[in-house]
Amino acid sequence: MTDASAPRPGLSAIFEPKSVAVVGASADPSRIGGRPIAYALRAGFKGRIYPVNPNREEIQGLKAYPSLDAIPDEIDFVLLAIPAKAVPAALAAAAAKGARGAVLFTAGFAEVGAEGAAMQAELVATARAHGIRLLGPNCLGMFNTEVGHTPTFTSGLESGMPLPGRVGLVTQSGAYGTHLLSMARDRRIGVKVWVSTGNEADVTAPECIEYLVKSDSVDVIGAYMEGVNDREALFRALAAARAARKPVVMMKVGSSAIGAEAAASHTASLAGSDASFDAALRRFGVLRARTTEEMLDVLYAASISPLPRGRKLAVVTVSGGAGVLMSDAAEEYGLEMPALPQDAQDRILARNPLAAARNPVDLTATVLNDFPIVTEGLQALEEAGGGYDMTAAFFTSWTASPVVGPKLRAAILAGLPGGVTTPFAMICQGGPEVNDAYEPDGMMIFEDPSRAIRALAALATLGEGFARAEAEEADPEPLPELPEGFALPAHALSEREAKALIASAGIPVPQETLAATPEQAAEAAAALGGPCVLKIVSPDIAHKTEVGGVALNVSGGPAMLAAAQAMLASVAAHAPDARIEGLLVGPMISGGVELIVGARRDPVMGPVVLIGLGGVFTEVLRDVAVRLAPVTRSEARAALNSLRGAALLHGARGAQPVDLDAAADAISRLSVIAAANPDGFDSLEINPLLARPDGVVALDALLTPLTAEETPA
Repeated sequence: MTDASAPRPGLSAIFEPKSVAVVGASADPSRIGGRPIAYALRAGFKGRIYPVNPNREEIQGLKAYPSLDAIPDEIDFVLLAIPAKAVPAALAAAAAKGARGAVLFTAGFAEVGAEGAAMQAELVATARAHGIRLLGPNCLGMFNTEVGHTPTFTSGLESGMPLPGRVGLVTQSGAYGTHLLSMARDRRIGVKVWVSTGNEADVTAPECIEYLVKSDSVDVIGAYMEGVNDREALFRALAAARAARKPVVMMKVGSSAIGAEAAASHTASLAGSDASFDAALRRFGVLRARTTEEMLDVLYAASISPLPRGRKLAVVTVSGGAGVLMSDAAEEYGLEMPALPQDAQDRILARNPLAAARNPVDLTATVLNDFPIVTEGLQALEEAGGGYDMTAAFFTSWTASPVVGPKLRAAILAGLPGGVTTPFAMICQGGPEVNDAYEPDGMMIFEDPSRAIRALAALATLGEGFARAEAEEADPEPLPELPEGFALPAHALSEREAKALIASAGIPVPQETLAATPEQAAEAAAALGGPCVLKIVSPDIAHKTEVGGVALNVSGGPAMLAAAQAMLASVAAHAPDARIEGLLVGPMISGGVELIVGARRDPVMGPVVLIGLGGVFTEVLRDVAVRLAPVTRSEARAALNSLRGAALLHGARGAQPVDLDAAADAISRLSVIAAANPDGFDSLEINPLLARPDGVVALDALLTPLTAEETPA
């Protein structure tokens, strides 16, 4: 027995065992207990396989054993394809034979309710007590073709082992993972390792991602995720992938309310906020795919192509229509298409007067009579000094022609004398023979021009993520510091108290006066001498306008007296039990652009910061950016510029641009507060943060503490 509190061992016993016992083994290679053995024999597993079945002496040409105890040797790994009630005893017996890795196909645990969850907890306790890492339950297992290890009953291997390649796939859905595996074969993606994590009672999807990051046989990682049970493990895995420059492409489902509910019942995991999940992936440079098609296209591209240095795209085509289509797609996906330098255009036109030489470069069907035009066109792109980071080339079905195809290929290769050094996407038709002709030279093959451009843009995004990480490591940007002893209180604050709190962290707030009576409010207004704002001050009233607790543009003492008296009466009528600290009187500040800046504790991803333009932009257009806290000032500025309404910040329609540096500083400071108090609040909001040409000021602030139910144990 091992100490259950000791650090858990790694996953090599699951992914790289040298001896395997299959409990519930079947002589029928089509049955759940027979498929893993048939697959292993086909994959050339070089270790020892011990089928366990008390009713058989031989299974699929291998000696069978009546029980685990009867196996004469120690084992590294056990596969359990037996009823749930028999699992704990079998697991203990496997441990006695030295097993340190296990896969459990069996369903009927946490995914079906409280009784199943209790059985699953008992199972995990048994595994940990014996030092066994457990994959499942309720999973389809995994395979690692590097060693021929195939403890899975997925139908995705029925037609043979995956194509050679260096892609790893992690999936929280076994059935959909099988679908992905089959589609990957059709997309010519070579899957080295595939793993279905099921209920994740012990081994989680993030742990599997981290294993693939450390694997020498995997270069690109794809993941289908429904939820996350271990945030720190996910962050650790994604940080490791970023450090190793291994692209991660993730499809996260459950973004809708119905989808999130289905994901929870399916995998017994917590879906969390989709925007927060997005923020986490962005932080670590993960490419989030919105569709299966997109995920597979990007995995395919990343497995063949180098990553680009930037977002400048050159398009070469023999169809003007295809060139327009790709230009539209490039704009949609954020790629730049700068024109060729004039001397390069002149060279192309001198050789081919019918061409369009700007970018896209349309060589026209003239190529059919003069294939060196292709060579010279590609050379012009290479030599033009335009600094193109990637190329898309449209040659329709010419690649498949037995007459034209070889000439075209020779012309393309002659135009790339140094080989493919930046992403090069061929848009053409022709089937596997065409792929076989071009992919070994590092060229991606697509039939749909729009999909090719989307994949190139995804490669650019992945490259930017790695470049960002390298820049941060080389020259880390410091975060704002909080005052010594700064902490968020565990109770609700009034606006005055919340403003004092953020002001102590360096966020500008207006100079205001707390008045105990209407008369004092009138005196304060008279002293200010201009239009004023009047607000009720109460820790019990979060939305002051709903109870008549806000008055704007109040000028002079008499007007303020009347406004204060009316406000107290309205608040007493609408919120009679609210504690009233007084009346807040301040100058009426206008001009500039209103921002909403908030921090929230996401139950899965931790503290996040939300940044948006105030009013209709946030409430109706949902024009917001969400980032993991903390964010640097540079990250905050980039988030502001990512908003659809960012033009307003830069001085739209003749207005002066706002002080983006001051806005970014305030956002960064709020995010630092959130990150320093990860379990100390529900939300902290500045709404609005008024951004002006000469700085920013927080016109309102609200702190909402955690409820007793939300407070971590």
